[in-house]
Amino acid sequence: MDQITAILDRLLALHPRQIDLSLDRMHRLLAALGNPERRLPPVIHVAGTNGKGSVTATMRAILEASGKRCHVYTSPHLVAFNERIRLGEHGKLVDDPRLMAALDRCEEANGGNEITFFEITTAAALLLFSEEPADVLLLEVGLGGRLDATNVIDRPLVSVITSISHDHEKFLGNTLSEIAGEKAGIIKPGCPVVSAPQEDEVQAVLDRVAARNRAPITRFGQEYTASEDQGRLCYQDDDGLYDLPLSSLTGGHQIINAGLAIAALKTAGLLPDEATIAKGLKHVVWPGRLQVLTHGPFVNQCPEGAEIWVDGGHNPGAALRVAAFMGEQEERHPRPLYMISAMLTTKDPIGFYRAFHGLVRHVATVPVKSTNAAHDPFELADFARTAGLEATPFDSLQAAVADIRRCAARDGEPPRILVCGSLYLVGDVLAANGMAPK
Repeated sequence: MDQITAILDRLLALHPRQIDLSLDRMHRLLAALGNPERRLPPVIHVAGTNGKGSVTATMRAILEASGKRCHVYTSPHLVAFNERIRLGEHGKLVDDPRLMAALDRCEEANGGNEITFFEITTAAALLLFSEEPADVLLLEVGLGGRLDATNVIDRPLVSVITSISHDHEKFLGNTLSEIAGEKAGIIKPGCPVVSAPQEDEVQAVLDRVAARNRAPITRFGQEYTASEDQGRLCYQDDDGLYDLPLSSLTGGHQIINAGLAIAALKTAGLLPDEATIAKGLKHVVWPGRLQVLTHGPFVNQCPEGAEIWVDGGHNPGAALRVAAFMGEQEERHPRPLYMISAMLTTKDPIGFYRAFHGLVRHVATVPVKSTNAAHDPFELADFARTAGLEATPFDSLQAAVADIRRCAARDGEPPRILVCGSLYLVGDVLAANGMAPK
């Protein structure tokens, strides 16, 4: 066991028996650390259900194309914890010695008190961000917003709200309005807000919270729009039209995410000229989101000629986007679609799988090596069948791939394979394929 894993395991042991979303533990620890949250670069705070990582990655690419130094905080990671923290120039992942030192300081300052894993590791990230110069900090919410550990920022440059849908109902509420109310908790008095397209009841909540805080709000479809036209990204607001290349990220939903990123940077006063935006859009990197695998050890295990996609989306809203993309692929180039899937016990498997009804030939449910919080494959296969899909449980990823090889040999046709339902599973696949993010 390496030193990073050892200290992360110790911090997990401090986790309260029952998660109660609260900022009290966070404020206590930050005070003991000398309040690093008060010494940060200007912050762009990002909340929402789907698209947070893609929007953050797009903003980072555009800012770095303009020569800005960005700190970036995202979660969860795919392979190594270091992926959550990028520091300064060129957005390099925090190295092991600096991460170890920050975690040690937080562990000592916490003094053995109960604290969630996300809270104490977020404190470590804020400590690192406070000690190295940067032009901006892109800060992604972990869960919800109002009581999330990142919500210790008093005056962000802009609060960004990506699309909101059902997820984490146990903590955020069972209705879209309740969930939106929690996400809207990052809106601060007098600080501008930028929102992606939302359901009417969600937008009503965001408008109401923004008005109460006298926070000017910029909304998709009203103050700005983004659309695809002949293979180009058209971004338009009251100041005019940008004719841009599409983002390097795959999927129609990335049009919306790119538009939100541009609107957020413009609202923050950080948007560069059109040529620099274009340069940034061509170099957005966000692993594990509709990522195609073309070579590597895992690819070599799959049927020859297979088209292999991985996506970490894990709620019904994300499933709809991925299913829409897979439907487009099927129209362009028909192939039998096989799914390899795992999912955490906190998710909605039936809602997720329903999006793929009539599209997927077979679902292989598998365990996840990197977490104990995933559904048993047999239980997950039952959920997939309830959603109308044909499903078989397997005791390993390798066994699922071997079954797809047998089916492909029988059919005489290279398949399309989608690995999805869990970022942990996608991380396992990327690690197995020698593609851990750098």
